[in-house]
Amino acid sequence: MRANEAEPYARLAAVYDEIVVDPCHRAWASYLHDLWTSDQAGVRRVLDLGCGTGLMAAALSAYGYRVTGVDSSPAMLARARRLLGPEAVLIQRAMPGLGVDGVFDAVISTFDALNYLPTPELGATVAAVARLLRPEGWLVFDLHTTAMLNFTMANPVVAGTADGQHFTISSAVDPTARTCDTSISVIRAADGDTFAEQHRQYFHTAAQVLDALLDAGFALTAVTEEYSHRPADASTLRATWTARRGSA
Repeated sequence: MRANEAEPYARLAAVYDEIVVDPCHRAWASYLHDLWTSDQAGVRRVLDLGCGTGLMAAALSAYGYRVTGVDSSPAMLARARRLLGPEAVLIQRAMPGLGVDGVFDAVISTFDALNYLPTPELGATVAAVARLLRPEGWLVFDLHTTAMLNFTMANPVVAGTADGQHFTISSAVDPTARTCDTSISVIRAADGDTFAEQHRQYFHTAAQVLDALLDAGFALTAVTEEYSHRPADASTLRATWTARRGSA
């Protein structure tokens, strides 16, 4: 690790919302709320895997859901705590182990958090989620797709300025291994402070994701275009997977 490199999300947490995240959480929460109103048993308790800085938890809490956030990064959780307040339930845990107590009506994972898991760990995480859900509970998550893999190969460098931060995101894709190694470099305009982080993501095939769900006892209900009712197709960059745990 070079002198200015940090562990993933250790330094990025402070500027993550400003340079990485699109302002989409309210729309995504609205989609989930509409989806869950069809559940006669009701959805109240939600587990947010890879909750990051807490934006999704905040959007769902505004609808009255009781959200528990889980993330492996203490820096991201510290920022989530500032957003959500001292009463929020935030737990530092890594996937696939989780180690979370309780039973939930729904589990979500947004902004391609599950793309950070190798395929065997994805399967183990889905199995762990099944043990935390009530019968017919919901699992909703998004993943980058093969179309995103191809898009990233064609656009390996993204650079810009946001909120006084100059950033460069450089990606190297291995299409055979279906991995993407990304370097995120940030320079703060105010004082020239700089840091870099290295991230790796895995592009799971649709068959691998479906196998993980079925092996864990889930029934797939839909694969759609990014938190919408439009079916995902070959051009979809971020697919939203919706599944429900079996009733037994």
